[in-house]
Amino acid sequence: MTGAPWGDGTRAVRAGLPDPVKYEPALPGPVFAAHFHLPGEPTGPYTYGRDENPTWTRLEQAISELEAPGEAVETIAFSSGMAAVSAVLLSQLRSGDAVVLPSDGYQALPLVREQLQAYGIEVRAAPTGGDAQLSVLDGARLLWMETPSNPGLDVCDVLRLTEAAHATGALVAVDNTLATPLGQRPLDLGADFSVASDTKGMTGHGDLLLGHVTCRDTALAAGVRRWRKIVGAIPGPMEAWLAHRSLATLHLRADRQCANALSLAQALGARPEVTGLRYPGLATDPSHAVASRQMRRFGCVVSFVLPDRAHAERFLDGLRLVDDATSFGGVRSTAERRGRWGGDAVPEGFVRFSAGAEDAEDLVADVLRALDEAAAR
Repeated sequence: MTGAPWGDGTRAVRAGLPDPVKYEPALPGPVFAAHFHLPGEPTGPYTYGRDENPTWTRLEQAISELEAPGEAVETIAFSSGMAAVSAVLLSQLRSGDAVVLPSDGYQALPLVREQLQAYGIEVRAAPTGGDAQLSVLDGARLLWMETPSNPGLDVCDVLRLTEAAHATGALVAVDNTLATPLGQRPLDLGADFSVASDTKGMTGHGDLLLGHVTCRDTALAAGVRRWRKIVGAIPGPMEAWLAHRSLATLHLRADRQCANALSLAQALGARPEVTGLRYPGLATDPSHAVASRQMRRFGCVVSFVLPDRAHAERFLDGLRLVDDATSFGGVRSTAERRGRWGGDAVPEGFVRFSAGAEDAEDLVADVLRALDEAAAR
């Protein structure tokens, strides 16, 4: 499977499946085991449930095939996206090291920053847009990129920043949650770590918490895996099995959601009350040129600003096909006023909208109707 020159759809459907066995299912069910039969010396792959599990193995193989088709890479699955993020940072950084983070990244990164500083690690931060992280890179041990950024949807040039980081001896990690491997492959752009919250688009149904880290370098992967063993941030076998099953529709979901996001962004661009519209797939977006060079799909998230908090809340209340919920990447469209959490530097009327897999005509009509009603009150 790994070396086959297949397209995204075929690869997503077939990734990680074992060789066919007569009378066995195509995707064997989850293995529930805390321990395994282990006579003699422990030389086999499965010994204890915190270390390895056959169900994880299949999921990790599947993700590896999507992250770097035809190449030898290693994926380590985690119980959540933040578990994956923490594993990279805390397995690679030591007291006295410096790390560069995005100042406009995921809302939990400030919590990570506090913890790193408590461990004696210097944390530098710069915005994603304009490759601003280059200005604080000198002497850093690790560069962490998030592109497109969440929730602002800025994009940085991964190849440019990676080359600059490696030239100074720094490692590079890319949070690829929003793009997924079908939209962007950080390892192909030179990154050492591709990291994602699989809670979002990878599994796509809003019913799982998972994350992963993929590396080419076996020593780096071993460090991340060791960290998982130490802290026990492991996925459950049922969650891993459900995630693997969900990957089979990743290309279908991604194509539909990206198309819906573009249709939505185009419709929003014609509304006078909408400002700050961002979607990398729009030809008019400030990040479109860079995104077009490194992304194959532009993601399902659109962000925009309505005049104030009350206007945004009226809009969200008026939606019928869109759930007012946090997170993104699911088959059902969701939206939220991001400022309600208090951790993002966004206007009170800022809306993060995750396009689902509904019919585009229905979704756009629902949004336009809700905007009309919100403006009329």
